[in-house]
Order: sequence, then C-alpha cells, then structure tokens
Amino acid sequence: MSELEKIENYNKNIFESIKHIDENGNEFWYARELMPILEYKEWRFFKDVIQNSIINCKKSKFNDKEHFGVYSKTIKMPKNATKTIQDYKLTRYACYLIVQNANPRYESVAFGKTYFAIKTHQQEISEKEYHLLSEEERRLYKRNKTKKANYSLQQAAKNAGVKNFDKFHNAGYKGLYKGETANDIAKRKGLRYREDILDNMSSEELAANEFRITQAEAKLKRDNIKVANIANSAHYKIGKIVRNAIKQAGGTMPEDLPTPQKSLKQLEKESKLQLKKQNGI
Repeated sequence: MSELEKIENYNKNIFESIKHIDENGNEFWYARELMPILEYKEWRFFKDVIQNSIINCKKSKFNDKEHFGVYSKTIKMPKNATKTIQDYKLTRYACYLIVQNANPRYESVAFGKTYFAIKTHQQEISEKEYHLLSEEERRLYKRNKTKKANYSLQQAAKNAGVKNFDKFHNAGYKGLYKGETANDIAKRKGLRYREDILDNMSSEELAANEFRITQAEAKLKRDNIKVANIANSAHYKIGKIVRNAIKQAGGTMPEDLPTPQKSLKQLEKESKLQLKKQNGI
C-alpha cells in the first residue's frame, strides 16, 4: 500500500476498528474504546465531554437514552480481583456530538468529525443532524449524494438511448442555469480546465442540482423514454422546472450563489496533509 493510500484509509480504519454491530445489525461504539482514539487519557475528563454531548442531544429534541446507552462491564484487576466500571454504548450520532464537544486541539478530534459526520456513502443523516453540520460538512454531504445520484441518472440515460452524455448533462444545466453549460459555469466560477464544478458549489447550489438530477432520473423512468433527443429535452425541462421553483420560492438563482473559496478537493487535500504531518509520513 502506498503512503497516500495509508493516509486515505487511516481516517476510516481507525474508527471502523472499534465499531461494533449488535444482534439487530445496528452499529455502535463503546465510549471507553473511543476515548483513547480521541487522545483522552482519563475517563473523568472524557465523561465531562459525554455529559455535555448528552445535554446537546436533549436540546436537539433527541432521546438521549437512545443514543447514549449506559453500560456497565466488569474488568479484571490484580490478584484475580474484578471491578465494575461504567461505559456507554454510543450511536453514530452520539459519537458525532462527542467529537463536536471534544478538545479541538487534538488533531484526532478533527478526523473524528469527518468520520462520524461525513460518512454519507454508507449511512444517511437525519434533517436535525444535517443542521448541526458546518457549511463545509454540508457541502461534502451534498456532494456525495449528488455523485451517487449522477451515477444513477447516467444509467437511466443510457437505458433511454443516450450516447452523448455531455450533451445530456448540459441540457439539464442549461435548464437550471438559464442556458449555461457545464463549461460556462466553470468559466464563470473561474475554475481550472476540467476542474469539477460540483466540487466548487455551496451546499445550497448542490441541493438544487441534486433535486434536478433525481427528478430527471424519475422522469426518464416514469415516461419510459427511449430516444436520446427526447431524454435531453426532458432533462432540460426538469432543470427549468427546478429553476422556476427556486424563483417562486424567492430563492437565489444558482448562478448568483457565491462560489466557495476552497474546492472540496482542496479541503480533502488539506485534511490528508494534516494527517500526514500528524503521523510523520
């Protein structure tokens, strides 16, 4: 495995290694196993973080007992003695709250935030959880959803007889962006050649595109479209419908939304460099 692959896999593997699955197939983590991962040395300090997280859970109108299950276990002591200690069985959301409340000076805490809040290719998050995310986290969440939706749309377009996929996708962009193609959008955003425009969108702009993509796929399947030109036209119409919906709701047109200062690729690269520095690679 290359050094780069080690860096990319670290964030996943370090938290995956302590994940458990219960008899119903639900994932959970033990607080005492999470504690050293987040660089805490003493339970009394880490327990304060957990208590603050439970308070935040209650404020968000969640049932804290569903996310922070009190758990007691017996450990071995010297001379064959045993001791019962307190632990917690944590849901992914509970872990997310913990890393939000943990000491931000610990680099592992930042990686924990990435793992527990942005692991969207395996698990969805609730609307309440989404509103707890930072704008950068929302962008990554929406980008991942858009990427999956685009793949699904590509398959539906292929079944609809589409062979020129650039033309098909541009039809959707034209409808949503008042005639702009993907290249037009990239130029307006000041992007480099072949730089992904979706990596340079705000969460709001990504949400508009996700809606366009999912609705376009649904229309291709619902209308059983089998001709490329009709598929392109349908995609354009869906894009225009989404644009009109934004206008009627009093929203900002997608081309008027600000372009983030950093692309998601740049943010991911910076995260990897931090991890590389931490591990002395």
